[in-house]
Amino acid sequence: QVQLVESGGGLVQPGGSLRLSCAASGRIFTIYDMGWYRQAPGKQRELVASITRGATTNYADSVKGRFTISRDNAKNTLYLQMNNLKPEDTAVYYCKMIMTPQGALWGQGTQVTVAS
Repeated sequence: QVQLVESGGGLVQPGGSLRLSCAASGRIFTIYDMGWYRQAPGKQRELVASITRGATTNYADSVKGRFTISRDNAKNTLYLQMNNLKPEDTAVYYCKMIMTPQGALWGQGTQVTVAS
């Protein structure tokens, strides 16, 4: 059974940085698109950034220039480098991977809190 395990969340002051990781383990053939989503209290889950297998990236306007998504295909791992964090970035962050033969899988979520 394939699992996605996230790490790297925590409490950081405004202007600080965090790096999230999401590692897939189990019987995996190919991972296609990967993405990071977030959900703040009382709000819908939204796309933060995505990356194709060929490393084409896409970012939400609110994080452009501050966040960088990357992937290591050999390690089946997804990353999100978050710089210049703002209080409005506070949310639970989820990774999502589309893979064969399982289809779309989600991580368990990791809390990111930006506060002074």
